Amino acid sequence: MQNKEQHIQFANAFADIFEFDNQTEVREYHVMIHASAPRQTFSQQLEAVLDAYGQMLEGPLRGAQAVFKRFFLSDAANQADEVVASDVTDCAKSIVEQPPLDGTKVALWCYLMTSVYTSIGTSGLYEVRHGQFRHLWNGSAHNMAANSEYQTRLLFNEYNMQLLQEGCTMKDNCVRTWFFVHDVDLNYGGVVRARNQFFFTQGLTVNTHFISSTGIGGRQQDPNVLSQMDNYAIAGLQPEQRRFLYAATHLNRTSDYGVSFERGTCIDYADRRHVFISGTASINNKGEIMYAKDIVRQAHRVWENVEALLSEAGCTYDDVAEMVVYLRDLADFIVVSDLYKERFPGKPYVIVHAPVCRPGWLIEMECMAVKSVKQPSLPTF
Repeated sequence: MQNKEQHIQFANAFADIFEFDNQTEVREYHVMIHASAPRQTFSQQLEAVLDAYGQMLEGPLRGAQAVFKRFFLSDAANQADEVVASDVTDCAKSIVEQPPLDGTKVALWCYLMTSVYTSIGTSGLYEVRHGQFRHLWNGSAHNMAANSEYQTRLLFNEYNMQLLQEGCTMKDNCVRTWFFVHDVDLNYGGVVRARNQFFFTQGLTVNTHFISSTGIGGRQQDPNVLSQMDNYAIAGLQPEQRRFLYAATHLNRTSDYGVSFERGTCIDYADRRHVFISGTASINNKGEIMYAKDIVRQAHRVWENVEALLSEAGCTYDDVAEMVVYLRDLADFIVVSDLYKERFPGKPYVIVHAPVCRPGWLIEMECMAVKSVKQPSLPTF
C-alpha cells in the first residue's frame, strides 16, 4: 500500500490528488481543484474546474464516486445559483463564500471513494454505504431565524431529528461538524451559546465528549443566513472504534474557554484509520494566543499543534489527505502561500479568506488523514 499524491495541469485549472489504496475494494481520494486563469469570468472558471473534475473521473479517478464536495466561492450572492445549476453530482454539497486567495473565484474540494453505494435517505442526509456502515453527509444546512443563536439552535434540532430518523444520535454517531458564520466577530458568540446548550441536552459534556468541529467565518448566498452547517455521522459506529485527540502538551481543552468541540477525532476500522482534525490555531496548552500579530510564527505553531494531534493518532503529515487553511488578513496570503509550498509540496490544500473566531488568531488549519492499519478485532470499513 502507498499513499500517492499527484498534480495534474489542465487548460485553465489544476488539481492536486491524494490517493489512499490499501489493496482493498475501497480506495479513497481527496482532490483540490483550482482555477488557474484569474482573468476569466466566474462562469468560465467554474466550467474549467468542473471540466477538470470530469476529465479526472475518466482518468485517475475512474471508478470513484463523490461522497462530499465543498465549493469555495469569492461572491456567493452572485455565484451560488450557478454552482447549483452546473454541478449535478449526486452527493452532499457545501457551498460557502470563502474566497480562494490566489486571485481566482472558485476552488473545489472533493472526497471520493470506490465500491460504495450512495443515495439520499428519507431524512435528507446523503448516505454512503459499504459493509455494515452507512456514512451520512450533509452540506449547506441553514435557516432564516432571527439571529445566529436561534439559527444554530434550529440547525442542531433539525440535524438531531435527521439522525434519529437514521437510527443515530448526535452523541453516538456524529463525527464532524463545520459552522460557517457570517461576520464571525459579531455572530460566533451566538453559535457557541446554542451549541453549548444543545450539547448539554444530549449528554455531550466535558466529562463525556464533544464533536470535532470548525467554526469559522464564511457567508451563504443569502446575507440573512448567519450560521451554516455541514456535518458527518456514521451509522453503525461502535464506541471502541472512536477516540478523541487532545495533544495536552500543546493545546488546552476547548471547554477551558467556554466552547464545546474536540480538537480531533480518530476512527478505527479493521483496515484503516480516519483522523479528523478540527480547526486549529496558534494556541498553547493554557488557551493563550501564541505569537500575536506574527503570521509566520503563528503558521509554524499551527503546524506544530496539528502535528501533535496527528501523532496522538499514530499519524504524520504523510497521512494527511487534504488541508483547508483560513486567513483573517488577505495581505498574508503571499507569505503563507510560500510557507505551504515549501512545507507541503504536492499536498491537496486550499488557502481561503475566512476570519478565525478570535481576532488575535491570524491563521487556522483543519485537515483529514487516512492510514492503513490492521486491527482484525474491528469491523472492516
